[in-house]
Amino acid sequence: MASVTFDTLKFVERLKAAGLPEAQAKALAEAQKDVFAEALDVSLTTKSDILGLRLELKADIERLDRKLVEHDGEFKLIKFMLSMLIGGVVALILKSFF
Repeated sequence: MASVTFDTLKFVERLKAAGLPEAQAKALAEAQKDVFAEALDVSLTTKSDILGLRLELKADIERLDRKLVEHDGEFKLIKFMLSMLIGGVVALILKSFF
């Protein structure tokens, strides 16, 4: 897991130089350190997380491709049947005019 280096002593010294009491500066430094730790725990994604998602997505895409190939024959049959139906209707319409 990644970590951020946070120099609490330097932070406290800066706060004290700005006029804050030492106890308050230490409390702020600890609070800031905790915020950094929580932010890292919640928001970081590792390379292995991304790789895992990539593999899952790749598997899903391959499964969809297989399903499309399986249904390709059905789509061709439906197109054929629809063209025959339209041809029949057109033939009946033409027959009624002539």
